Amino acid sequence: MANQKEKLFSDFPPVSTEEWMAKITADLKGADFEKKLVWRTNEGFNVNPFYRSENTEGLATADSLPGEFPYVRGTKKDNDWYTRQDICVNDFKAANAKALDVLNKGITSLGFSIDGDDVSAENIRTLLKDILPEAVELNFSTCYRKSLELTKILVEYYKESGADLLKCFGSVNYDPFKPLLKKGRDAEGWIEKAAEIVKTAAPLPRFRVLAVNAHATNDGGAYIYQELGYALANGNQILSALVEAGLDATLVAKKIKFNFGIGGNYFMEIAKFRAARWLWAEIVDAYKPICNHDCPNKAEDGTCRCAAKIYAHAQTSTFNKTVYDAHVNLLRTQTEAMSATIAGVNSLTVRPFDETYKTSDDFSERIARNQQLLLKEECHFDKITDPSSGSYYIENLTKSIAEQAWKLFLETDEKGFYEALKAGTVQTTVKASADARFKGLATRREVLLGTNQFPNFTEKAESKIVEKESHDCGCSKDAPYLALPSDRLATAFESMRLATEKHGAPTVFMLTIGNLGMRLARAQFSSNFFACAGYKVIDNLGFETVEAGVKAAREKKADIIVLCSSDDEYATLAPEAYKLVAGKEHFVVAGAPACMDELKALGIEHFVNVKSNVLETLKMFNAKLGIN
Repeated sequence: MANQKEKLFSDFPPVSTEEWMAKITADLKGADFEKKLVWRTNEGFNVNPFYRSENTEGLATADSLPGEFPYVRGTKKDNDWYTRQDICVNDFKAANAKALDVLNKGITSLGFSIDGDDVSAENIRTLLKDILPEAVELNFSTCYRKSLELTKILVEYYKESGADLLKCFGSVNYDPFKPLLKKGRDAEGWIEKAAEIVKTAAPLPRFRVLAVNAHATNDGGAYIYQELGYALANGNQILSALVEAGLDATLVAKKIKFNFGIGGNYFMEIAKFRAARWLWAEIVDAYKPICNHDCPNKAEDGTCRCAAKIYAHAQTSTFNKTVYDAHVNLLRTQTEAMSATIAGVNSLTVRPFDETYKTSDDFSERIARNQQLLLKEECHFDKITDPSSGSYYIENLTKSIAEQAWKLFLETDEKGFYEALKAGTVQTTVKASADARFKGLATRREVLLGTNQFPNFTEKAESKIVEKESHDCGCSKDAPYLALPSDRLATAFESMRLATEKHGAPTVFMLTIGNLGMRLARAQFSSNFFACAGYKVIDNLGFETVEAGVKAAREKKADIIVLCSSDDEYATLAPEAYKLVAGKEHFVVAGAPACMDELKALGIEHFVNVKSNVLETLKMFNAKLGIN
């Protein structure tokens, strides 16, 4: 067998990078390599079309093992994660019954969202009845003002329950900067409040009570390096302030929990979590937290390496989810879940596919649970630790994202994350990124399947949208500071399409004529284009004459007539069609022909093509058609 292998390898001599580049250059036939094949990411760095082993030489990320500092490959030696389901608690007895039910269906982590006015010892006892705290991760979120009270109640509950406190694990989502991030209100006295909550939670060593809610920037439209960079600055602000206030760095570091979002950039998200572990480990290590135990993970100088382990929860993003064609959300959340679990997160929430337009039901919650269980039971993602390690591509992505995020971290940390929030720097930067992505969606440089590309022509969504109960306490009114943006990527498209539904869909008629290939291609493009606004589209195989096409369009009571042909034929067909239409219908030419200026000079003003701003064009037609 060894001889056969040697012979096989001798038949295929190694190919150098220079030889690859020579072949690529020849195949490009003079086209620019950088423009054609190098991906210019939103993260601020370029990605090459191929990577080789030489591209990983000297990378520190490739040298460590899972469970070893700086934890690029994972904070633990296995890849199991807590499968979490979040429950909004309105009725404590009902929420307890639901929790017990889902625990029997594969859930190993529960997230309870409790209204601040409902925080009481009696309600917590009701909520946690018959739930074994040593066997399930329990996470709690409540009003910013009631987090400390909730923590005190939980500590007393756990003590009274007789549970082994060393085996009880979970979190309280106390985010010191939540008022600023979500409401634009100052987080006055946050250092004292954070210090008190850490001291209160000290009897529960495996409970994390300081939250870095990075998912808020993710849901606001931030790019990946921004989510990570700001998360690191957020975490370091908390850590440094509490250490300066006299708390032990080891204790504080072990009380911080990062809650990340997961976007749809599959490989980039894998790299993000690997970079997050690496960078946070370096930040905490700089504080030289002391290890007071006989731990095999202790550094030679007595530094606690365990304190440098990031605890990362992940939840699928809301920013890229849609109301229309909502089942595509299942595909989005599945690939996002794959990114997070391949990357080795500690726990994961897959958000139900229908939460964009209603309160999720039993079906959508079951599907969301099973998306994680499938990755464990069918795909065995929990059996292999850091499977992406050694990938030339992902190792380089990890390095590049780490560099960009670290640069942003240093810029933000110099001023202080808290001060950056009050100055609006973080919010303004995230909004600029969101606006760029909105523009990208409008021009189809960013695609949301079913929203701005290949929509479901006949779908109606108005009847399925159920207004959710508002929990707004009104504290964001007249807020002195900026809050993070909250619109989803698809919001503008959905508002436009809902307006069409309420008004009644206008009819768009494809007048296909001339060159067979071009007319079919342009009719398909134009049909998808106008269907994004919910218009009724009538496509055709073709007409012998323009007169026949216009006559057929009027028989169908068309509001818009789109001429679909080839560039060469437009010079004669477009003026003829425009004259016959005579302003009775809106006339559109599909494409950007060389004779466009001449056609515009004749009065033809509407053209749709790949360079069109889909959203603005359709909003313009809505206005012309009286759709508000």
